[in-house]
Order: sequence, then structure tokens, then C-alpha cells
Amino acid sequence: MTGDFAQREVAFILGLGGIALHYGKRLGRDVQIDALSKDYDAVFLAIGLGRPRALGLEGDALDGVVQALNFIERLRQGTPPAVGRRTVVIGGGNTAVDAAIQAHCLGAEEVVMAYRRGTDQMGATAWEQQLARISGVVIKSWLAPKRILGSGGAVTGVLFERTHLVDGRLTGTGVDVELPADLVLTAVGQELCEDDLTGIAVTAGRVDVDADYRTGRPGVFAGGDCVKSGLDLTVQAVEDGKRAALAIDRFIRRG
Repeated sequence: MTGDFAQREVAFILGLGGIALHYGKRLGRDVQIDALSKDYDAVFLAIGLGRPRALGLEGDALDGVVQALNFIERLRQGTPPAVGRRTVVIGGGNTAVDAAIQAHCLGAEEVVMAYRRGTDQMGATAWEQQLARISGVVIKSWLAPKRILGSGGAVTGVLFERTHLVDGRLTGTGVDVELPADLVLTAVGQELCEDDLTGIAVTAGRVDVDADYRTGRPGVFAGGDCVKSGLDLTVQAVEDGKRAALAIDRFIRRG
């Protein structure tokens, strides 16, 4: 974000005092919920959906096929992969938009974002879609990926099938479309890392919580993308954190 906005927000929060950060610690590997529950009066899980969903198509292991989340992570760390002349982004969410815009900013001459449904069904907001177009990204809808194309171990393009709705169900038309690419970024969704949540109930890939964001374990709360509380937006996660903090305060005050 421009103007170091995010960094200034973090600095403000840490400036309140009494907050300790422990880096490089992964839930389920370095810290366990059981141990945290013994050492602290309350635990809040804000782990998001940390595992990118695999594309699962022939050719997705070719050089030049990169998960969009990993692409963005490398970009933030200052080591993005080469984008070449043509980039194809598979997906229709905000992560796909972010990756597509950044690929264009990194020098890709042509960036296409392909989505299997219409723009009205895209996870990305209308504002995000408009931002992508303004930034030079071409959005192509009603295209479902069939196979990643390659030569000599490197990606050369993506084969799509045109889709449409039949009685409300997404159906292929039998018409194929090939898009050339030097880089393919996959953004087909994210999943909860359930292996890290021993003893925490999960339904349909989200942590179960009540109206006060309490899990089934006493003193353990959760919020953000790892629970199903509303829109999958940052503002929703912030709202979850605020409401959970109030609930945690009540929980501790009542003993």
C-alpha cells in the first residue's frame, strides 16, 4: 500500500505497549493449542486460509506455473519471478486481481485474467475489476482451464474451454480457446490448514464459532477468513477481531 500505510498502522498498534511478537512460529509445528491454553487465559485464532488450492490440471508442474499467493509473497520480499511478455492469471478473486496488476507493473506486455464464470459471479469486487482494467489487465470470462501447455519443461500457454449456464449449472460448450503465456498465475481459492487445529471443530473448511467467536474449546476464539462470518474482505476480518476482543474481555472478567 502507498505511503507505508500498513507499516504505520502496525507501528501505531505496537506503540500501545504490552504487545510481544514471536516470528517464525507456526501453529501445529512450533506452538500447540493445548500449550497456549495452559499458558494464557484466552487464545484468538486469526490464521486465515493459508493453503492455496491446487489447480489439479495436466501441466501445472511446468516451469512458469506459479501460485498467485506465492507470487505476491515473493513480490513483497523483493524477489518476484520474471513475468516475460505474456501472463495469464487463472481465477476471479481479489488475489487474482492483485497478481494480475502486479504482473503488469513488473513489465508484462499482456496480462489476461481468465475466469470460468461471468464477471457478476467473480469474487473480486466491481471496484477491484475496474482497477484491473484501468491498470491494463484484460478480463476474459466464461473460460474454464483444461490443460497447461508447455514445451521443453516450460509453460507456453493455457487451453481453456468456453462455458455457459444451462439451467443454472456451469457447462462446457465444447469450444476451446488457447491463450499463450510465459507465466501462469493460479488463484483458484485458498483452504484452511486443518492439520494445525487439533481439537478444534471445522465444518466445510471453516472453524466453527458461535456468535461471540468462541470455538468449542473454552477460552479459544477465532475470526477472520478462517471462520464464516461474512464477506471475505479485510474490513470483515477487522470487525471479527473487534467483536472477538470484546467477547474475550467479557470471558476473562467473568472468570
